Amino acid sequence: MPKLFTNRILLASLITALLGACAEVSEPEADGVATDWPQYRGGLAGTGYSALSQITTDNVQNLVAGWSYNLRSDVDAEAATRNPNSQVTPIVIAGIMYLAAADRVVALDPVTGTELWRHGVTTGVPSRRGVSYWPGTDGAAPRIYFTAGTRLVALDAATGALATAFGQGGEIDLGIPYISVPLVYDDVIVIGANTPSGATGGVGNARAFDALSGTKLWEFNSVPQPGELGHDTWEADSWAGRLGANAWPFYFTVDVERDLLYIPLAGSLPFAYGGDREGSNLFANSIVAVNIHSGDYVWHFQTIHHDLWDHDPPAPPTLFDMNQNGATVPALAVTTKSGYLFLLNRETGVPLVAVEERVVPQSDVPGEQTWATQPIPATPPMARVSYSGSDLVTIADTSPEHVTACLAMLTEVGPFTNAGAYSPWTFKPTPASGVATLLFPGLGGGPNWGGAPYDPNSGYVFVFAANTGTLGWLEDAPASSAVPYSLTGPRPAGFEVRINGVSMPCQKPPWGTLTAVDTRTGEIAWQQRIGITESLPAERQLTGRPGRAGALVTGSNLLFIGATDDNRLRALETSSGRQLWETTLSGRGNANPMSYLGSDGKQYIVISASDSLVSFRLP
Repeated sequence: MPKLFTNRILLASLITALLGACAEVSEPEADGVATDWPQYRGGLAGTGYSALSQITTDNVQNLVAGWSYNLRSDVDAEAATRNPNSQVTPIVIAGIMYLAAADRVVALDPVTGTELWRHGVTTGVPSRRGVSYWPGTDGAAPRIYFTAGTRLVALDAATGALATAFGQGGEIDLGIPYISVPLVYDDVIVIGANTPSGATGGVGNARAFDALSGTKLWEFNSVPQPGELGHDTWEADSWAGRLGANAWPFYFTVDVERDLLYIPLAGSLPFAYGGDREGSNLFANSIVAVNIHSGDYVWHFQTIHHDLWDHDPPAPPTLFDMNQNGATVPALAVTTKSGYLFLLNRETGVPLVAVEERVVPQSDVPGEQTWATQPIPATPPMARVSYSGSDLVTIADTSPEHVTACLAMLTEVGPFTNAGAYSPWTFKPTPASGVATLLFPGLGGGPNWGGAPYDPNSGYVFVFAANTGTLGWLEDAPASSAVPYSLTGPRPAGFEVRINGVSMPCQKPPWGTLTAVDTRTGEIAWQQRIGITESLPAERQLTGRPGRAGALVTGSNLLFIGATDDNRLRALETSSGRQLWETTLSGRGNANPMSYLGSDGKQYIVISASDSLVSFRLP
């Protein structure tokens, strides 16, 4: 043990020297290509793109497993039995990897997976999604920031010790928790918000803090207060004490040329009944661009008016430049759980591909005032948005056992309706009367938090989406409720059955797809099913499987994606979607992959497989 302690001190000294030398220089490069992965999604633009090209379409099938790192607790025997269900994407800075595990934040050697330092977290748990890096400033060494419930914690990047000059002894109390990855830009840290049960008033607000001291810099009101733009979209003082409109994304993105921060905001709560909040309800379900230094509003685009479906934009927009009519246009791509992809000018918020306010089905629930139209882009939806009787799965699609189970489930549920995109919830006066709504996409959404990576070589963005539905209806709420009606449904509420422990949606496949969209036209370039249902006959296994994470794109016409519940990591050809390689993981790869160049000269692909971090490289 003394020898190990001495080695850690030597390692810390080496890391301190290295980070100090790198604090004021740009990201390391090899032959002009960035070799690190400094942000959760690769960079501040959130493109999920690595220009590394050592792994190619010709040699990807030769990938072998490299090192792995256990993400479970290794100091608490009881905690070690619990799967951390990690969604972490690590970062790599100057040849050192940083990430959070079940009960600690660690620095690893990215070539061997060897632990260089660890910081044990004994109060709460660190975010299972990731950490952020700050390069330091005059008189302050580089730091790692992470959240643990309501705490924002700063560590010395070289040693893992608390950076005690930050806040109170190395941390600040956020008041409202944020369980994802802080954004660090210049000397500003941006934090989102996750609504705790029972909280009221303003909890959705994004907040910014000084990276050196922890001093609060600004807070953006996601529900506009009196005198603010959008305040009049909440009728009859329904803005007051309003819960929701959370800035909950796993990460944020920034236009560094314009100092614009993009905040994706969720719907208001409760979401399924909005009779108490007549109006379009800004800035719920919006992308809001603000000046990152001041928090001042610049523009917004609302993706859903008066949301009843909890179909917010779950990931921040992906930023890129595109050629339009011979001119370079600053663009962004943002997805919503409703299945739609919007392509906007990131400087103004004006759509680059046409968006039409289209009449949608209206609610007949007493007191509800649904919005007459919703913004529908010309780009086709990325996920199923409707259902008809002919969409019910058949034996030819899957198996007799599956079809029989689905018919039994439908008999138990009783009659239901779907009127297309944005079908409103129905009202049941009693459990035995009325019909249910079948919502597509379901409450879990089509696209989710993984984001839409962008390939600068093809001009494609890639959207992974689940095709699962939710059954539900409104019924009289308990007397203690603030609204007269609450959402309920069968248990489970998914439009699916479980057979031998595997969820099987009851509509025809595909159940999970990856779609490539040409950003120059808004048209679909290709779409592929991702994921197999192994219990089905071999010729019917390629159903696609549900998932929420996104893909990694590399500079050699490759993309890598885990996401699906069949525990596979796959490599596809970016230009065509053709699968070139796959491997079975020890657990679900419910995380975004990343890539970097190790000091051994090899390109690594890394993904969290539920309870372990695993790497792949060429021999």
